[in-house]
Amino acid sequence: MLKVGAVAPTFSGPTADGSTLDFGALRGRPVVLYFYPKANTTGCTLEARGFAENYPELSKAGIAVVGVSVDSVEDQKSFSDKCGLPFPLVADHDKAIARQYGVLGLLGMAKRVTFFIGPDGHVEEVVEGMLPGPHVRRALERVRGTSA
Repeated sequence: MLKVGAVAPTFSGPTADGSTLDFGALRGRPVVLYFYPKANTTGCTLEARGFAENYPELSKAGIAVVGVSVDSVEDQKSFSDKCGLPFPLVADHDKAIARQYGVLGLLGMAKRVTFFIGPDGHVEEVVEGMLPGPHVRRALERVRGTSA
């Protein structure tokens, strides 16, 4: 798994809306890049909705949010629509992005890991764990300047 200080790999991938996300184009602004195991499951829905509910605050602070799982574009689209997500979900169906970031689990799904990436493209912080709450909470703590 990528460590703090590492350069976040750039990638491009299909999104839920049918476009292609060029992650390198986000350089110059902070990014919350979160990987999740499976679209349309309980924990992942809670996490996605948590990021969506707080997206206005994150966006106002100039922070981009991108979600990634190994699901298909079709699954990502239904998940994004169901959750009303205002940010892109990338379909990493070939698992290449999860491998680049070192988050591919033994069952072939991405682990729940959030990377906080600085404007310079370096990983500033990593949050991992199966519970979705701490990932969203830490993003809000960072934008509000409060401690963990």
